Amino acid sequence: MQAHTPQQSERPSALEQAGGTRGMVYSALPALAFVAANAMGGLAVGIMVALGVAVIIGVERVLRKESVSPALGGVFGVAIAAGVAWWTGSAKDYFLLGIWLSLAGAVLFLGSVAVRRPLAGVIWNSMTGKGQAWREEPRSRFYFDIATVTLALIFAARFAVQQYLYTQDEVGSLGVAKILMGYPLLAVGLLVTAWAVRASDRRLRALGLIETKQ
Repeated sequence: MQAHTPQQSERPSALEQAGGTRGMVYSALPALAFVAANAMGGLAVGIMVALGVAVIIGVERVLRKESVSPALGGVFGVAIAAGVAWWTGSAKDYFLLGIWLSLAGAVLFLGSVAVRRPLAGVIWNSMTGKGQAWREEPRSRFYFDIATVTLALIFAARFAVQQYLYTQDEVGSLGVAKILMGYPLLAVGLLVTAWAVRASDRRLRALGLIETKQ
């Protein structure tokens, strides 16, 4: 008789899907370093320190034999943010790209619900190869509507708060907001998406539209 191994059937938690505790710390460090170094040494020092921290994190991830994509993506993202701040000569512009990407995310996710292709469902079912049955079943699609609207609201909240702080020239508060409204809110969105996935699967199995688990 084969021993039961719970780890094989356990799904990743919302924290694990968001990168785990290590991912949360890694995502926060460049912005934190930028704010602190900018306050002590000015914009040029802030940019150099943020880039240095991002590179160190990237190298550490590679040495740990993690995926190269997040490492490169992290360095690339910080480099773009730093480049914008350097080009404009304003420390607050380090956060400008992220602010407008949040607005774009909110519009994109809400728009996908309006055209009956909620992105939470499109992305999940494309990644898992489950096909389009979920889109043809109204209740199943509604579950993903809820998840997609939740993610849209998270993006919208990020934009609203950080745009306000940007107009007030609150560089330090922008750094805090970026951290607190980053992975913690993403974990909330992933929790709602995980609920939508389970609810949709139960519905589709009950209707015989996808295979029942053995």
